[in-house]
Amino acid sequence: MSIYRSSTFLLVYLTIIAVAQQAAAQQEPAGSTSSDLVATGASVTKLADGFVFTEGPAVDADGNVYFSDVRTSKTYKWSIDGELTTFREPSGEGNGMFFDRAGNLLVCESGDRRVTQVSMDGSVTVLADSYDGKKLNSPNDIWLDPRGGVYFSDPRFRDQTGVEQDGNHVYYIPSDGAPIQRVIDDLEAPNGVLGTADGSRLYVADHGPFTGSERTYVYEIQPDGSLGSRQIAAPEGSDGMTLDEHGNLYLTGVGVEVFSPGGGKIASIAVPEQPTNVVFGGADRRTLFITARTGIYSLRMIVRGQ
Repeated sequence: MSIYRSSTFLLVYLTIIAVAQQAAAQQEPAGSTSSDLVATGASVTKLADGFVFTEGPAVDADGNVYFSDVRTSKTYKWSIDGELTTFREPSGEGNGMFFDRAGNLLVCESGDRRVTQVSMDGSVTVLADSYDGKKLNSPNDIWLDPRGGVYFSDPRFRDQTGVEQDGNHVYYIPSDGAPIQRVIDDLEAPNGVLGTADGSRLYVADHGPFTGSERTYVYEIQPDGSLGSRQIAAPEGSDGMTLDEHGNLYLTGVGVEVFSPGGGKIASIAVPEQPTNVVFGGADRRTLFITARTGIYSLRMIVRGQ
C-alpha cells in the first residue's frame, strides 16, 4: 500500500472515530448519571398500599400529591405532612391529572370519557367530552400549557365497546374557547403527555404494544397550539412521565427509566411494582412520587422537578 493510500485510510478512520465520539457525547452528556439524580443513601419507599391501579399523580402549589385509583374510581391526596385522605369519589375512573394556575384539578375521566376541571370544593366543569360530534375514547393523560391550553391523550386500551372515534389520538383544548383540535393522529396508542415549562415542546409516549411501535416523541409546539416537527426522545414508550430541572425525562417501564435531553439512558430506578406514572412533589419538589399498581412510592432526589 502506498504512503498516500495509507494516509488517506488513516484520515478516514480518524474521521469516523471523531464522528462516533461526537454522537456519543450528544447522546449522553458528561456528568449525567444516576448519582447526580438520587440523594445519597435514598431508596424507593412505599408510602401506602391496598389500591387496585394507581395512576395520574399531580402536584399542587404547596407540594401535596394527588393520585388516582382508576379501577375503584377514587382520587387520593398525599399531603406534605404524610397524611393520606380521599379527595373525590367517584372520580369517573379518573386517570391522568394536572393542576391549573387557579388550583383546580384537571382530570382525564377515562370511565366517563371526558376531561373535567375539578375545584377544591368538588364542583366539576366539563372541558371536553367529544370531538367532531363523536364521544371521546377514554382520556388518559393531560398537560396544561403556559397559555392555559390543555393537551390530552385519548386511547382505548381495554374493551372497545362504544368507541366512536376512528383511532387513538391526541387533542388540544384552546384556552380561548375555540373548538377542540386533534393535533396527533398517527400514533398507535398515545399515552403519557407532558410539555416543557416554557411551552416550546410536547413529549408524547406511544405505548403501542401491538405493533412494537413503542417510542416517546418530542414535538415543537406552534403558537396556535398545533404541533410541528417531531423527534424521537426515547426508544421506548411509557405510561406516564415527568421532567426534572435539567430536562432529563423520566419514563415508566419495568422501572423508572431516565433519559438525558440528548436521548441517552442515564439511570434505571427499580420499583417493587411496575410503575405507571411519576411526578416531583413535596415542599421543595425534590421527592419523586411513583404510582405503581397497588401502591404509591417515593424517592428522595438531588434534582428538582422542572
